[in-house]
Amino acid sequence: MEFETEKREEREKRVREIMKRLEEHYREVPMSFLEASTPWQLLFATILSAQCTDARVNKVTDLLYRKYRSVQDFADCDLRELERDIHSIGFYHSKARNLKACAAVLLEKYGGRVPDQLEELTALPGVGRKTANLILGRVYGKAAIVVDTHVRRVSNRLGLAKSSDPLKTELQLQDSIPREFWTRWNTRVMALGRTRCSSLKPKCESCYLKDLCPSRDGDPGYWRAARKKPGS
Repeated sequence: MEFETEKREEREKRVREIMKRLEEHYREVPMSFLEASTPWQLLFATILSAQCTDARVNKVTDLLYRKYRSVQDFADCDLRELERDIHSIGFYHSKARNLKACAAVLLEKYGGRVPDQLEELTALPGVGRKTANLILGRVYGKAAIVVDTHVRRVSNRLGLAKSSDPLKTELQLQDSIPREFWTRWNTRVMALGRTRCSSLKPKCESCYLKDLCPSRDGDPGYWRAARKKPGS
C-alpha cells in the first residue's frame, strides 16, 4: 500500500479506520494540551509554545494570567518586566515583543477580540499557520489541520503526506483526510507520537495501527522526507 498508488477510496477507508482506533485509545485526550480559559489566553499560550513544551508553557501562564488579566494589560505592560515573567521559556525576548504587539493589534483592529479568519490571524505578530489553525479549530469550531512535529512525522509515516515542509504537509493532509476529522487529527496524532510513534524508536510491534501503516517494517520513502531539512 503506497502513498503514490493507493486509490482515494482505499485511502479514505484506511483513514477512517485509523481515526476510529485513535478515538478509541485517546478519547479522553483534551482538544488542546495548553491550558486557557479565553480565546486570547489560548492564542498567547500558543505563541509562547513555539519550541517549548506545553507543560512548561502551562506552568508559566498559570502565573502570567493572574498578573495580566486582559489583553489591555499585555498591551500596557512594561516589556522588560514581561520578559522577566516568561524568561524560563525559550526565545523570551521575541515572544514578549510579540505578545505585547499582538495585544495592541487585537485592541486597535478587533476591539480585543481574537479574529476568526486565517488571513487575519496570520497577520498578527508572532502568529503563523500552526497557531492560526489551532485557534480556528479550538475556538471557532472550524475545520483546520494543525501541523506540529508529531503530526508531520506520524502523517508521513502513515503515508498520508510526503513532505518535511509544514505547509505542504497541511495541504496534503487536507487532501488525504476527510474534512470532518481535520480538527481532531492534531491532538489524536500528537498523542500517538508521544506514546508510540516516537522519532527515533517507534514502537511498531505494539502499535494498534501497524496493519494500517506502510512504515511498520522499516523506513520507506513515504516518511523519509520527514527527516530531511525543511524546504527540501
